Amino acid sequence: MILVLQVVRFLRAFRAVTRMVRLLACGSVAACLLSGVGAVAQVRQIDRLLMLVADDTTPPSADRPWVSTALPVNSSSDGLDGHGAAWYRVAFDRTSIGAGTTCAVYLPYLYDGGQVWLNGEFVRAIPESSDALRVRWERPHLIVLPANLLRLAGNVLDIRVAGVPAATPRRLPRIDLGPEVQLMPRYDARLFLARTMPQITVLVCLLASGCVLFIWWRRRGEVLYGLFGLAAALWGSRTLTFVIEVVPADRWLLWRIAYLAATGGFIVVMALFALRFAGIRRVWAERGLLSYWAAGPLWLALHGQAGEAVVNRYWTAGLIPVGLFIIIISLRSVWRQRTMAAAVIPLALVIAVIAGVVDYLVSWDVGIDTPLWSLWASQRIFLLHHAANLLLLAMGGVLTARFIHTLSALEDLNHTLESRVADRERHLADNFSRLSALQRQHAASQERQLIMREIHDGLGSRLFTSLLRVERGDIDRSQVAETLRDCIADMRLALDALAPDNDDFRTAIGNFLFRWQAQLEEAHIRTAWTIDLPDSGIELSSQASLQLLRVAQEALTNVLKHSRAGKVRIGLQQTDGMLELEVVDDGNGCDDATPMGAGRGIGNMRARAAQLGGELAVHHGHEGTRVSLRVPMKTVGQPQRNIP
Repeated sequence: MILVLQVVRFLRAFRAVTRMVRLLACGSVAACLLSGVGAVAQVRQIDRLLMLVADDTTPPSADRPWVSTALPVNSSSDGLDGHGAAWYRVAFDRTSIGAGTTCAVYLPYLYDGGQVWLNGEFVRAIPESSDALRVRWERPHLIVLPANLLRLAGNVLDIRVAGVPAATPRRLPRIDLGPEVQLMPRYDARLFLARTMPQITVLVCLLASGCVLFIWWRRRGEVLYGLFGLAAALWGSRTLTFVIEVVPADRWLLWRIAYLAATGGFIVVMALFALRFAGIRRVWAERGLLSYWAAGPLWLALHGQAGEAVVNRYWTAGLIPVGLFIIIISLRSVWRQRTMAAAVIPLALVIAVIAGVVDYLVSWDVGIDTPLWSLWASQRIFLLHHAANLLLLAMGGVLTARFIHTLSALEDLNHTLESRVADRERHLADNFSRLSALQRQHAASQERQLIMREIHDGLGSRLFTSLLRVERGDIDRSQVAETLRDCIADMRLALDALAPDNDDFRTAIGNFLFRWQAQLEEAHIRTAWTIDLPDSGIELSSQASLQLLRVAQEALTNVLKHSRAGKVRIGLQQTDGMLELEVVDDGNGCDDATPMGAGRGIGNMRARAAQLGGELAVHHGHEGTRVSLRVPMKTVGQPQRNIP
């Protein structure tokens, strides 16, 4: 709300200037047309008055040793010793500033406070420093003179300036005396520059530094953001001296140390920023800058208030070469990069350094004998805190442009990556389609080879052998029929196991047992089947199913043809990740030497078991023969190759 009121007051000041111009124009015309109406209201600037160094609490009498002095006043030019309170007196006529108007006194500054008296009567007090508080008023003062105290002639205006600490100049600006309506625009304009602008600067700097330092905290590699955030925080802290004008006396030294640390720190951080922005890393330069930064506040901390004048005059002057160093580094950066963004910061730095030099000359009353400089110095208008705002704005603009450029580059990179990923996905999809087609062709070819091998090694070999025996006349009709039945059994077994639509091993084993049930019963052999498999079925490859069924077929064939058994028991179960097949009969047994025809025999069963990764055990005894096969499930679930 205070900031809004100050802005409104500043805008009102511009309107007042417009009104003042119109009034002056109208007054001039009226003065030319009419006579004897009275003098035109105007502002009188007091350039010379009487001065008396005295601690009196009321205006001293006229018989005291008053001396004439020129304005503006500072203790180094008034020719008087001591730093106690001082009284300044000026006489004026009301007619000289316009009768019938509200009169006021305008003081651009009165740092240490004081009092205003009119014709021996108290008008207003501006708080002074005390044992408990220290004041430094950066704001201007507009003091309305009560109409009941004014005389048409012979008015006496007394201004008391509070005492100042040792080694601190006593200051009094040129005094403007005139109508309030004409002085208000000057007051509002300076109040905006000296009071409202610093408030805005503090708020914006601290908020911006918080945001930028958060970015640097999350991205430690972005050193420029960290330096910019630190510079904004330091400058916002330094500008607090224009906002906080009353400080407890016991904290005053600490307050000045913080002010000097923030001022020097801002300039040193600017130098570090310029070095990093130019791509220069010099450890000795960085350490030297940091050491000089710490020297001023450390000197003041060690010497107390007595060391402030030395620090302000000499240590602060040493910051000017640092500013020139920053300009040189920045110009080098412009020469190397040759971009508009690189030229913005050096331009702002030149403005800031010039403003700093001007402020230093104004602060220490360096005598420059020119009318323009005298007018400027008398108003004590400082430019650095405005130029620094411009510099921070330039830095923020450059970093923002860099951030936007980085985002644009990332977006372009993302678009490029998305396009490349999309192309790669299409390429992979095409390759996957071709690979799938090749896999299907390979699987079909492999299945054809397996079927051809089965036909060649099993059914084909048996038919060819039987044909040779028939041609030689070594086989009779019943043997031919038996051979054909065996061939049909082999064909059915292969069809059951290799059927493309048969993925359940339970179905294949069921068909196998159904056919063998009838053959064993015809041979008067009783059968007992024990099948203990999961209800969900067992996923076996077609070749593994075929080989398991062939092992079972070999064992049952031996029982049917050679064992002369009366009972056979077939068991199939899954236990602990193993598939177990067992064929037990009560016959007289057989051994490996028993002739079984081509492609048959216990040796053939052992070979099939080895191809499946399992073990075949054959036990002959007086009570019959036991054939057991144990195969790991993880093996029979994989496609088998090269199984004879």
